[in-house]
Amino acid sequence: MIGRRFSKIIDEKVEPKAFDDFELRLGDMMRGERATLGKSLLDVQRELRIKASYIAAIENADPEVFDTPGFIAGYVRSYARYLNMDPDNAFAAFCDESGFSVAHGMSSKASVVNKPAREDRLTRVAVGDIFSSPNTPFVPMGETFLSRIEPGAIGSMVVLLALIGAIGFGGYSVLREVQRVQVSPVDQTPVVLADLDPLNGASITQPSAEVVNSAAPQVLDDPRGNALDRLYRPQALDVPVLVARDAPIANIDPRSIGSFTTPVFNDTDVNLIAGINGALVEANDIAVPQVVEGPAPALQMVAAYPSWVRVRSAEGTVIYEAVMEKGDTWTVPATVEPSTLRTGESGAIYFALSGDCYGPVGAPGSVTSNLPLEQTALAALYEPAPVTSETTLGRMFADLSAIDPLAALPCKAN
Repeated sequence: MIGRRFSKIIDEKVEPKAFDDFELRLGDMMRGERATLGKSLLDVQRELRIKASYIAAIENADPEVFDTPGFIAGYVRSYARYLNMDPDNAFAAFCDESGFSVAHGMSSKASVVNKPAREDRLTRVAVGDIFSSPNTPFVPMGETFLSRIEPGAIGSMVVLLALIGAIGFGGYSVLREVQRVQVSPVDQTPVVLADLDPLNGASITQPSAEVVNSAAPQVLDDPRGNALDRLYRPQALDVPVLVARDAPIANIDPRSIGSFTTPVFNDTDVNLIAGINGALVEANDIAVPQVVEGPAPALQMVAAYPSWVRVRSAEGTVIYEAVMEKGDTWTVPATVEPSTLRTGESGAIYFALSGDCYGPVGAPGSVTSNLPLEQTALAALYEPAPVTSETTLGRMFADLSAIDPLAALPCKAN
């Protein structure tokens, strides 16, 4: 067809690339070895004491990240040894990929690179940037102070300040009204009430003869009410008058009424009292049965010669502990549960019960423990001891009788 152009189509064959056809860079190898070890950048930083940013710069072949170019070779070789790679080959590959070259130690390239601060980088204007040039007034150069203030915030602040001012003014007005003192002038001159005469004006003015004889009505000057009140007010007493409210009770004589009166008996009362007294005498002659049992005879411990004793109650409390000398006695208290005896010289202790002596507790020189001090048990356990001149108990009684013939013996002498 006329006017139609035909384009020549060139068929290009795209062959698939193998694994070896791709360029294998140093960073890929290092990342693969690090992934094989299962380490992250923070783990490498913790173990090699190298910043994680430096490790990432080595893998990315970016020497601009390092502050000191003289330490790059050491960092690359240390990281290669950590990944079990050849340090020299790794550093040579890093130099080829990044274009880094080792500088002389005294050169300026080996010193610390002074990077501009972040504020300087943000405020720095790129050369040739048409959008930051002052020749384009439609582009703002930067934020101003007024651009940061929102109109809604200004309105809210104004309302808040107005509310605070209104509340303060209202409080100040109320305070002034409370503290205000108003003084109104009066025509009447103030007088002192203490100087007034209470009888002033109390008398009634008598009308004159001319007024009486006149045909006009009579007008009397009435005294003031305050003066009359003062005149007829009862005067205060100097000494109060006390009236006894219990006067009838105080007038009662206890000897004339009640239980303390002297009885007056007639012949009938005397006969009645005599009959009552005779009945009481006859009642006393009648035998009255005994309801309760009398007290049990006392139980005493008697020491024929010195002996140590200790008596405990049923609860375990020590109620008596002493060294009983020759002729000493001790009365055992009557309790529900019998007390127990412990003595260091059993042959010296006897028991006096109902005038008889039982014992001794044990053989001379022996120790007796936990002996119940109960009368029935002691009477069944021991036999009455003979009180003769041949026995120890008899000699003890003889010695006591020689010292004091009137002394009462706890046991009967045989």
